[in-house]
Amino acid sequence: MAFCPNCGSQVDGRFCAKCGAAVGVESAAVPAPAQGAAAATPAGLTDNVAGALCYALGLITGILFLVLAPYNQNPKIRFHAFQSIFMHVAVIGIWVVFLILSAVSGGLLIFVMPLVWLGFFVLWLILIIKAYQDQKLVLPVIGPLAEKQAGN
Repeated sequence: MAFCPNCGSQVDGRFCAKCGAAVGVESAAVPAPAQGAAAATPAGLTDNVAGALCYALGLITGILFLVLAPYNQNPKIRFHAFQSIFMHVAVIGIWVVFLILSAVSGGLLIFVMPLVWLGFFVLWLILIIKAYQDQKLVLPVIGPLAEKQAGN
């Protein structure tokens, strides 16, 4: 039985009835593509690696994984991407508040700010590690929003 090398349909003669391509002897060894099989190559990243990479550059990688086609349909990766985006927006908001409070107080918060940034850095590392271990760490305020957006 021969198959068309162009469209993969079954051919009974020398030409494909579906697309009109010429079929030679060498096309008999080409199997028909499986129904529903993806023509593209697999994505290459597992869910845990993609989830961890969502946090790597904050807003940039969070938005990137929400835009890229194989990853934006996965609810697990979407959750990590939304949580990364929301967390980094909150960090930016807290940074602005600290700048305003520091300007108003005359620089008294200059000793507190490094501790806050260290706390955010540790939280960021924990989120990356938990996502890589395929565990879901839901942050108190941001996590339920991310779950809702991700469709979990």
